[in-house]
Amino acid sequence: MFRLRSLARAGVVLLLGAAMSAVGSTPRAAAAAGLPAAGRFPAHVGVEDPAAYVNPYVGTRADAPDRGHGGGAGNTFPGASVPFGMMQWSPDTVTYQHGGYTYDDPRLSGLSLTHISGAGCSDYGTTPFMPVLDATPTASSAFSHANERLAPGSYGVTLDNGIGIDLAVTQRSGIARFSYPAGHTASLTVDAGRAFNAASGELTVRDSTVSGFTDGGGFCGTSNRYRVYFHAAFDRPFSHVDAGGRSPDARTVVSFDAGPDRVVTARVGISFVSVEGARANLESEQRGVPLEEVRARGRARWNDLLGRIAVAGGTTGQRRVFYTALYHALLHPSVFSDTDGRYPGFDGRLRTSRHGHAQYADFSGWDVYRSQIQLIALIAPDEAADIAQSITDQGDSAGYFDRWTLANGGTGVMVGDPLPTMAATVHAFGATGFDAPRLLRLARQGRDDPRQRPGHEAYDTMGFVPAETDGQGASITLEYATTDFALAQLASRLGDFATRDVLLRRSANWRNVFNDTSRYVQPRDADGSWPPFGPERPGGFAEGNSAQYTWIVPHDQHGLFDAMGGRAAAVNRLDTFFTELNAGSRAPYAYLGNEPSLNTPWAYAYAGRPDRAQDVVRRALTTLFTDTPGGEPGNDDLGQMSSWAVWAALGMYPQVPGRAELVLASPRFPAVTIRRGDGPTIDISAPGASDTVRYVHALRTDGRPTGRPWVSEDFVRRGGTLAFTLSDTPEPSWGSDPADAPPSFPPPPARASAPAPDHQPADAGGHVGENGMPRPARSVQPGTRLRPARPPTARRTPPEQRMDLRFPRAAVGS
Repeated sequence: MFRLRSLARAGVVLLLGAAMSAVGSTPRAAAAAGLPAAGRFPAHVGVEDPAAYVNPYVGTRADAPDRGHGGGAGNTFPGASVPFGMMQWSPDTVTYQHGGYTYDDPRLSGLSLTHISGAGCSDYGTTPFMPVLDATPTASSAFSHANERLAPGSYGVTLDNGIGIDLAVTQRSGIARFSYPAGHTASLTVDAGRAFNAASGELTVRDSTVSGFTDGGGFCGTSNRYRVYFHAAFDRPFSHVDAGGRSPDARTVVSFDAGPDRVVTARVGISFVSVEGARANLESEQRGVPLEEVRARGRARWNDLLGRIAVAGGTTGQRRVFYTALYHALLHPSVFSDTDGRYPGFDGRLRTSRHGHAQYADFSGWDVYRSQIQLIALIAPDEAADIAQSITDQGDSAGYFDRWTLANGGTGVMVGDPLPTMAATVHAFGATGFDAPRLLRLARQGRDDPRQRPGHEAYDTMGFVPAETDGQGASITLEYATTDFALAQLASRLGDFATRDVLLRRSANWRNVFNDTSRYVQPRDADGSWPPFGPERPGGFAEGNSAQYTWIVPHDQHGLFDAMGGRAAAVNRLDTFFTELNAGSRAPYAYLGNEPSLNTPWAYAYAGRPDRAQDVVRRALTTLFTDTPGGEPGNDDLGQMSSWAVWAALGMYPQVPGRAELVLASPRFPAVTIRRGDGPTIDISAPGASDTVRYVHALRTDGRPTGRPWVSEDFVRRGGTLAFTLSDTPEPSWGSDPADAPPSFPPPPARASAPAPDHQPADAGGHVGENGMPRPARSVQPGTRLRPARPPTARRTPPEQRMDLRFPRAAVGS
């Protein structure tokens, strides 16, 4: 009996029902969850209507602490959108919250055509439509959540004044049905001069159409500008028009003879090219079909993408958290080209996307390069390749890669060089259908452009960005090193090994801001000295502090741990770090409500304690994410925060930008099937998995037992099976062997004759150090040791971990 009980706790399937522990004790409960009553998991699992588990309210209420980085809400919106939609037609409340909708405000101010989900600053919200009574514009209309109807691809509400609203959308257009109470004139306002930020516009009213444009911009107080054109066609002529025109009066009130049914239907197309483009988008995508069909098509599109990750078992609430997060992760980037392929480039010229492909916009680069773009590449590789091509085209038309782009312009917001990292990562996941050589060429050129890389001169000569640069030099150094690593991987995949080696050496620049004495990454002055320091101080870092940023060396975790004093020292520091999970940027603990901490739980796997990763990931997922309106720990940031929740529930994470290995924790669900969209599938079984049954005792990969808490790039590309044996008690020995740790990628040894494809970094006197890295700058004060980055001591690495690093790893002293 003791033995049987122990095996059952460890999640081993015994006869009947062990797989049912997560969903109930009867065969009926197991069948309802997609699990076989016989206790064996099928090769694949499916989910019939995953859209039914999406709660678009999640992220619309500020229940998380406001840490000063965009508020305490997810800043999402609840309205109608299809995946990567250009039109995202959503209600806006009087109380503004980034995203446009505050759950606790029962006053609707309009239905704007464009949105961004989860940003920490405002933009879009262009051209709100608002049904009113008796041709009388109002600042707002009261409503109740009880009278709202939310679903992926559609939105509906009945206002307290009796007006009914139903919206459904296609990629670039929408359809609205407005129902008016008897005894009132049916009217509608269209405001082309309004958006979330300062805006202007123009509109033209004809017998049954309203067309025009809205000029908006000003994201995070920057100077970005764009123009959104629209064309609205109504199913009945106007009975009265309160004329509009140019800003500041680019608003019209139109009235209708609503007839006995009291219903008016509007079809609206948008475009970033022209009014004619908006009209063509509308006609091409709707072709006169009724609202019900548009709504059904939108839901079917969502079910296609959401269903590419099918989970079985778990509670209804757990499935809601999962599919809502997956939904939010697939709202952006947004399709930007018209149905004919035209779109405005960053240079203002009209361009045309490749035939059969779309151009994308709205890249929250600093956020989404960490795990959201990987999720898209995993389940939607065709779309991911188009996104990478769009990034390439942005760099081509702008002359550099911006960090945070909106429509056809850069904002310069945040730090680092993330857009090339995104494209390189897409390529690593096998989505290679874009001009990768051009991307690499443009990214290399941009390394010398201060618009793309502020402080690049110091980074390429001294090996770090000084603290004086933007006050965020330490974090900028880490971000540049990460991008250099990702581009080195892309260069390797393209056969450009000279570029690979040079960039890999740059990727070791993190060592130049790592202080051997404190064993933290710290800001550093241009003279090489270390300013006063405390691990909890945010100075020198973007939205974080030294305690949080020190872990951001994803490509060389082993080198980082060596510098910290070894694996045991790293584990001790991680244990202290996760004393709090969402402490903000002024405490020396984790800040999982913001991006810089998101990779850190998985660092345990590199240090030989994947059981700790399993615990922290599950605790974070179950305590920071819920299926309620306040169910996010911070800004969703165009899907990045939600993508983390998806990966956490799958029990895997893309730790290294530019690579496609996945570091493992444990799945939240007993069975998962991931369909990659281009053929391969990944099947995961974890009998008994639950919020408490989280610890791995054994794993079989493709039927073979393994102690490795990670899977290879090859596995991710071709698919396979993962069979977990789980328990509610830790098993510290599993995955603890150093030979089983996920791979790290230190730089190559120096090659004296290796050519520098773009430039060779040098110090102020033009000299290069003996290992290919810069010597200390001559301005360094005497006695100050400026550590050149260099390869760490060679490690014994199994051949399967070497991947495509085709150079020998030299033993170099520390």
